Amino acid sequence: MQLFVCDHCGNTVYFENSVCEHCGHALGYLPQQSAMVSLDETEGGWSAPAYPGLTYVYCDNSRHGACNWLVPAAPDGPAFCLACQHNETIPDLEIADNLHRWQVIERAKKRLFYSLIRLGLPLETRADNPEHGLAFRFLADNENAPRVMTGHESGIITISLAEADDAERERRRTQMGEPYRTLLGHFRHEIGHHYWDLLVTGKAPEAQFREVFGDERADYGEALKTYYANGAPAGWPQTHISAYSTAHPWEDFAETFAHYLHIVDTVEMAAAFGVRAKPRTGDESLALPPVRFDPYMAPDMSEIVDNWVPLALLLNNLNRAMGQTDAYPFVLTPAVIEKLSFINGLVHQAPGLEQLTKLDG
Repeated sequence: MQLFVCDHCGNTVYFENSVCEHCGHALGYLPQQSAMVSLDETEGGWSAPAYPGLTYVYCDNSRHGACNWLVPAAPDGPAFCLACQHNETIPDLEIADNLHRWQVIERAKKRLFYSLIRLGLPLETRADNPEHGLAFRFLADNENAPRVMTGHESGIITISLAEADDAERERRRTQMGEPYRTLLGHFRHEIGHHYWDLLVTGKAPEAQFREVFGDERADYGEALKTYYANGAPAGWPQTHISAYSTAHPWEDFAETFAHYLHIVDTVEMAAAFGVRAKPRTGDESLALPPVRFDPYMAPDMSEIVDNWVPLALLLNNLNRAMGQTDAYPFVLTPAVIEKLSFINGLVHQAPGLEQLTKLDG
């Protein structure tokens, strides 16, 4: 994630801001340009001095306090931004708890879309692609129905509204024996399943995927039963990023995909702040030079990892100093780095793979 600057007064602003706290100017995010812009009210919407000659309106979900993204003004009624146009189902907003939790969910979802757009990954809607277009269902539990389960199926990602409640999410994390459970983590994991469907299955990378992650043709249902009955096999930290990733190659890919996004986005944020992790112990193996590259565009995963490992150590020890658990309680072994490298190569090939798919069709 980048830091942003109000182009009216030069004040530092952040991804979720809709107003500059220094000069009071309205702000909006232009996803195609990865730019936060100041706005002047004009006839029919807003103008952005940074992009003259165009008129914008806020995404229709801004009226619910759930979005600060901009879309070009159009005469044909409500318009949704590049992220919100993928919403298929949202909860009943007349219920106060639902509104608050959905706002929290939308903030996490926007950070997901920031990464997907920066990586140039395909983002078809269900209207574009009825079989595999991306859609979200944000559902509240109903006492007369089974509990909503977060998951993915053929491009449709369901997120339980309960996951936006910190106490409930922590209860589930403890119940599942997970070291880490966040809304953003859910989004990044489930989108990993989506991109496996789009970029791996039946495509050129499929053979390499099986070499690195294993054969996904193993029965998925039986694999999950075995995992929940027996847990992860002994020695799993040497080969997998998490215990759950041992359940099946699909879950291994989705977990690793999520961590890839965690790492790339956090390295970019550290670069934006000019963070340099260099301990005063004299241990140069822990030294982190200032990040001078764009991790979203880096073709070499080893360069990203070399910046990430000292940064993760810094984050974990800052958390410990505050009496908190580690921010990143995971280990990047050579086997895990190989999987991350596969995903880094895959996402950088994605525009070409998408074009080949269109030609084949």
